Amino acid sequence: MTELAPRSYLFVPGNRPDRFAKAAASGVDVVVIDLEDAVPPAEKKIARAALAEWLASNDTSVAVRVNDVNSEWFRDDIALCRAPSVTAVMLPKTERIDDIFLCEFAGKPTDILPMIETAQGFRNIVAIAQHRLTTRLVFGNVDFQLDLGIDGDGEQLTYFRSHIVFASRIGNLAPPVDGVSTALDDIDQVTRDTVRSKRLGFGAKLCIHPRQVPAVNAAFAPTQTDIEWARKVVDAAAVTHGAAVAVDGRMVDRPIILKAREIIAEAQRRTPAGA
Repeated sequence: MTELAPRSYLFVPGNRPDRFAKAAASGVDVVVIDLEDAVPPAEKKIARAALAEWLASNDTSVAVRVNDVNSEWFRDDIALCRAPSVTAVMLPKTERIDDIFLCEFAGKPTDILPMIETAQGFRNIVAIAQHRLTTRLVFGNVDFQLDLGIDGDGEQLTYFRSHIVFASRIGNLAPPVDGVSTALDDIDQVTRDTVRSKRLGFGAKLCIHPRQVPAVNAAFAPTQTDIEWARKVVDAAAVTHGAAVAVDGRMVDRPIILKAREIIAEAQRRTPAGA
């Protein structure tokens, strides 16, 4: 069975090791220990040491967001990612494929999650997506707005989000990871943002608080209505052996049938054994 692509990634400040285990227990698909934006410069070494200690005594798989390749902390951060339980490196402000090559200092095969956060990175996005170490693209929406002077996270970024989805498909990558929702106390907004991400072709979303995780996971999962529709389509297609058929007054052909099969397969794979 094909491994499920993660739907949710939760940032945890690297200087708060007391939160690492709590994040892992939040129901999130991937915990991302953040050594970059969440950690002030004066605490970078402290955070790295805390993470090293935690990795030495835990086998929980995590991703690590290192500092960018132009920072004074990058080499030490990437060296830490040699730890067996670090399964992915999230690379902020990726702007060119040379940035990804630098991650090979980790000394072991590690998934690279380049973050598209600048105009330069967006310009080179297809090359970045096609790099052999790239596993999935991540949209750093807040930094991207800052870099381009864009005010707003809605329609103002639709073009850029769509192009990230396009580049991911060109690179044969999993659907990309959308950026954060900054609304900590408005879960309805998080749900709306995630539904928008899904409709645009994203397959996952960054979270900045554990309370956002259930809303993100739920929004990416097939709804009961989706599942019922998909079963109806697949059942009808079986009668015609895959030929075009009318379902609820609408013509259904091969692309729709394939979509219906995907929905059913994902629903089955997301259902715990014995449920």
